[in-house]
Amino acid sequence: MEKLTTIREQLEEHLRKHGMTINRFADLSGVNSGTLSNILNGNRPISMQQLDRITSGMGLPDGYFYDLYIDECIFHATPDWRRLGPFLLRCAELDKLDCLDRAIRMTMDNVAYAPMLFDMAETLFQEGKNEAAAILYQCVAESEKFQHSERLALCQYRLFMLSLSEDQEANLQAAVSFEPYIDRLDEGYQLQAYVDLINVNLSLNRWNKVKSLAEKMLQQATVQYKYSKSSNPPKKKEHKQPLVFYILYAYLSIENYYSETMDFKNALYYVSLYHEPDWVVEPNNEECIILDQFKEWAVANRYLYRLMAGHVDVLSEYVEYIAERESEIFTAVCNIMIAANQYRVNVDHILERFKNYIVYKEQRNHIAKVSNQVTLSRFTRLLSELGIYFLNSRRFEKGIEYILQSLENCIAINSSNGMLRCMGIFEQFRQFATEEAQQQYKKLVSEVQKINDKKIGLSISYL
Repeated sequence: MEKLTTIREQLEEHLRKHGMTINRFADLSGVNSGTLSNILNGNRPISMQQLDRITSGMGLPDGYFYDLYIDECIFHATPDWRRLGPFLLRCAELDKLDCLDRAIRMTMDNVAYAPMLFDMAETLFQEGKNEAAAILYQCVAESEKFQHSERLALCQYRLFMLSLSEDQEANLQAAVSFEPYIDRLDEGYQLQAYVDLINVNLSLNRWNKVKSLAEKMLQQATVQYKYSKSSNPPKKKEHKQPLVFYILYAYLSIENYYSETMDFKNALYYVSLYHEPDWVVEPNNEECIILDQFKEWAVANRYLYRLMAGHVDVLSEYVEYIAERESEIFTAVCNIMIAANQYRVNVDHILERFKNYIVYKEQRNHIAKVSNQVTLSRFTRLLSELGIYFLNSRRFEKGIEYILQSLENCIAINSSNGMLRCMGIFEQFRQFATEEAQQQYKKLVSEVQKINDKKIGLSISYL
């Protein structure tokens, strides 16, 4: 039997097979009989609404004819946004992303569609249809890659944010790809883009990049804040956070750089800049919340730097301070374990007190949700520090258990440095590992090898 290759042919066969008149099918489908007749005779194209009604009238699943529709009404017809636009939206609604991608790529040569595709991407993005939105953003970005436009920059920003995942290697590539576009963004997006880029680099421990981005953000945010308070301020730009936040977050990010390089003198200098900034003029309620949060961080970080500098007598004060601030406990425990291992301090009582916080879960502060990438990175580091702590105190079984947990998490987030660190620690204490732990380690190492082989393009099967 000859294959039915068009929607019209399949509709004709359906009517013949069921002995149905056009008028009867019009009643079933809700499509006017005259319209149906013109469609069957090839005298008019099928609209999106008519296609869905015909599909339903034939008792077929939603989207059944979408592949054929692309060929008949988009590829072999004069492009028409009145048909293409509704079709793309329906593909997104039904999660038919292959059809969405095919249809868009058939229209990429028509640059006039770029603004409409971008607006649709923004609509889908706001509705949480991220995969469909990403396809549209990518298409617009490809069609405008030589335009150096704000729209291109915003597409790249959206793609950057939509691509972020637990995979650190993928996040690194996304950050590197997006960074050249950040200066082209509209001011309303630019400062938040700096924050998002800083957070990714922070999770990757790229401290030089964190400092560089924070300094650029500080410069732009300071200029904008100054102009906003002038006698003739420019038209106000809508930012995700008040300008005060971006200035203080820049100080905090630069402080993080100095703390990681053990330059506590400079770190404390930046703490002083966000502790009680006297340049903030008549703060509103939202700004007051931000100022209070940074003041809390300033007090906690002063305790921390005294502890990291070897003043272990401050530990009890630090613990009591963060104990009253639940949103700070997880981060503080991470820091305390690093100091405990450096100075060989017994912190069993602290671990017992905060045992419910030594788990991975979403972290929030008074301003916003903490980046997932940052939280995952901290949790993985915490597990390894716990392992080192128990191994140093000769509680080998528990220590090795934490090291293996950390290694497993490093594999999950594709952290090469973390994997190497955990494997090095395990090998150092392998003689104290149980047979079960050694078998678990062997399996995890095989996963590491697979990841490494994938990176260098090898294909090896492991038993």
